Amino acid sequence: MDAKSQLKKWVEEGRSIVFFGGAGVSTESNIPDFRSADGLYNQQYKYPPETIISHSFYLREPEEFFRFYRNKMLYLDAKPNKAHLALASLEKAGKLKAVITQNIDGLHQAAGSREVLELHGSVHRNTCSRCGKFYDAAFVKNADGVPKCECGGTVKPDVVLYEECLDTKVMQKAVQYIEHADVLIVGGTSLTVYPAAGLIEYYTGSRLVLINKSATPMDSRADLIITEPIGEALGMFLNEEDLEAMR
Repeated sequence: MDAKSQLKKWVEEGRSIVFFGGAGVSTESNIPDFRSADGLYNQQYKYPPETIISHSFYLREPEEFFRFYRNKMLYLDAKPNKAHLALASLEKAGKLKAVITQNIDGLHQAAGSREVLELHGSVHRNTCSRCGKFYDAAFVKNADGVPKCECGGTVKPDVVLYEECLDTKVMQKAVQYIEHADVLIVGGTSLTVYPAAGLIEYYTGSRLVLINKSATPMDSRADLIITEPIGEALGMFLNEEDLEAMR
């Protein structure tokens, strides 16, 4: 049995499937990842990207931070791709219990997924650091320089920067889902960013599926490895309504 047929069989048999994904899930929606040959880490800026998107840099050079953030992290016109839509279909069918994502683009929710745990936050939630007022991503995108609330406070994206901690409640919930999963599908992630990558350690089942174009440090633990684009791998789970919407 080939790898995709095996995945199909496991999904058909599964009753508590969990998906854990990274930047590779959204590259097919034309959102660049960070570590590929043309990703953000391989482009040249005045400062390295990992420096710009750190908490200390945000405090020290807010204008430079927001200039980079708007240009390289806000893709408000991006649309869900086959992978996002397929996962939403599996959830509607009662198969998929949760999507755990390292992405901040909100495309899983745009595709129709309901139970989405965003480990690194979301560009769609922005809050005044002084009064707590909520602002959407369009406000930040269209603001000049540092986005300011009407009270004068800085509007900060709810995105986890380097040097910041992940949300404890979100992590705990992710661990619970993974511990109780009968199938864990991991896709579009290099599994090198911790603590998120460490979540796989909580899976004790025998149906760990890795879908990634390149090798990962967890390949030796996988029960099934698929190296084709994730949209192609999961596309077989799209329903007719999803396919029609994409035409």
